[in-house]
Amino acid sequence: MFDRMKEAVRRSARTILKAEERFDDLRIMHGGMAADLNRAKTSKQLQDYEFKVFSQWGEDGILQRLIECLEIKNHTFIEFGVEDFYESNCRYLMVNNNWAGFVLDGSRSNINRLRNSYFYWKYQLDTACSFITRGNINRLLASSGFDRDLGILSIDIDGVDYHVFEAITEFNPRIVILEYNAVFGSERKITVPYADDFRRTKSHYSNLYFGASLAALTHLANRKGYTLVGTTSAGVNAFFVRNDLMNDSLESHTAGSAFTLSRARESRDQQGNLTFLGGEDRIALIQGLPVYNVETGQTEIL
Repeated sequence: MFDRMKEAVRRSARTILKAEERFDDLRIMHGGMAADLNRAKTSKQLQDYEFKVFSQWGEDGILQRLIECLEIKNHTFIEFGVEDFYESNCRYLMVNNNWAGFVLDGSRSNINRLRNSYFYWKYQLDTACSFITRGNINRLLASSGFDRDLGILSIDIDGVDYHVFEAITEFNPRIVILEYNAVFGSERKITVPYADDFRRTKSHYSNLYFGASLAALTHLANRKGYTLVGTTSAGVNAFFVRNDLMNDSLESHTAGSAFTLSRARESRDQQGNLTFLGGEDRIALIQGLPVYNVETGQTEIL
């Protein structure tokens, strides 16, 4: 009886995975059609190329545009803060363009789900489970085995993203994707202060106190030799290209010219319930909290 039950569970799991694969095939086909339509465009604005297959917003289309505009020596990516990788910036690159990837996440259950996915065995995708800090990031990235001249680095840890990106010294990716906190505004070059154990949901009940402003991330990226080439229309992710690869098909931006205000309504009350605040009402919830000015090196108040 027990053996029959186990076999029934295995058959059910295989059926679910097969259904997921078939549904994803349709999504990939849609992405291919959207990419074909994009090739007829001449715009230099990345938002005009957005489409979504596995990304949260329009990042899949933007990345397809960037890899067509740029010479990419190694078709490799490292992405972290992606949970189980089912929704991510680089998954479409892996399945559509056969890129090799390395994924980091701090949750063992997320990594196990990824390793048990129908696509994990089909592609060159490796994983590691670790809570990321600026002290361990270079060692973790080195475990990917990838060449220093990485194709894409995508950082989205909803926390000390600025500090982790600053600490990376062993890789020189051609494209960098960084999530910014639009609630911090378009002008101040600020980030949350560094803490090894920073967690967004615990740092402040509002769920709005995390990450860095676009101006802060652009300041650091410029220092590292990168140019800001655009942001998503959702006001979440910013895209940077290594300076030696910039060409006439792309447009350089300042943080001010690229800034897009996020419309996501993620605010919560002290009981953890969504309050759906938007616009300037969001910053009012976290006013008075400390932030680090990356230009002056001083701690300020929001």
